[in-house]
Amino acid sequence: MSHARTPWLAYGCLATSMALVGSYVGLSRTLVAALPVFLLAWLRFGIAAVAMLGWLRRPADEAPLSSRERWLLFWESFLGNFLFSVCMLFGVAATSAVAAGVVMAGIPAAVAVMSRLFLGERISGRVAGGIVCAVAGIVWLALERSGGQVTAAASAGEPLWGYALLLGAVICEACYVVIGKRLTAGLSPKRISSLINLWGLVLVTPFGVWQAWSFNFAAVPAPIWPLLVFYALAASMVTVWLWMQGLRSVPAAQASVFSVMLPLAATAVGVVFLGEKLSHGQIGALALALTGLLLATWPQRETAQ
Repeated sequence: MSHARTPWLAYGCLATSMALVGSYVGLSRTLVAALPVFLLAWLRFGIAAVAMLGWLRRPADEAPLSSRERWLLFWESFLGNFLFSVCMLFGVAATSAVAAGVVMAGIPAAVAVMSRLFLGERISGRVAGGIVCAVAGIVWLALERSGGQVTAAASAGEPLWGYALLLGAVICEACYVVIGKRLTAGLSPKRISSLINLWGLVLVTPFGVWQAWSFNFAAVPAPIWPLLVFYALAASMVTVWLWMQGLRSVPAAQASVFSVMLPLAATAVGVVFLGEKLSHGQIGALALALTGLLLATWPQRETAQ
């Protein structure tokens, strides 16, 4: 018998990436209150593009981009950066944050299906169990935050297209993970991060210029600008690089379970810095989500022939 090598460093990168995303959710809300959405996105991609100029250079040991890789980079940015944001923002606006939390909990399951179909990954029983626990934990947490009420869509008049947009966001995010796994086979995480950010800048520029044309920049409070720089570097540079770094060594379906770190980190920030209180139900939901992560990543033995 021999022990399978556990990619602890890759796990750490994936967990840190999602935890950072969850921790700056509140920061993004502050920025959206001061800047229009497309203008914020344009400035974010622009600042990150300048910071990652050195990452665009092709390493000496890396082959030139193939036509297939160029298209994958475009779709990675279009689906994971641009279309995901559009579907999520307008989907939440038409439904509710609780509905978004419940629907978005399906991301690990969607990644598992797509990684099986397009990457040929084998989903072990333990990873499948981890995905089920992760999805259940995130759904439970979303419902607990709403006071146990599933959104009353009929009485509130929430349109079905709002839920369709949220489902579209789930599919976009699953595509982002699967395509990212493909890209890490031939490109370095730094180069992937810089190239998909550059595509994001190109895609959002027409909308950003349109909103910037009539926007009063002088009305933006001074503290917003350093926050914007931090947000741009964290969201477009650090978290993407960490995710791609981890994805190189971890199957896509297994990596998707680390999405539980997002609500875990967001909840921790709320408790530690905002004085929020955790109910028994929320503690149970977080424990279930964490159990899913442990199930999916716990070292397993393999028989050596």
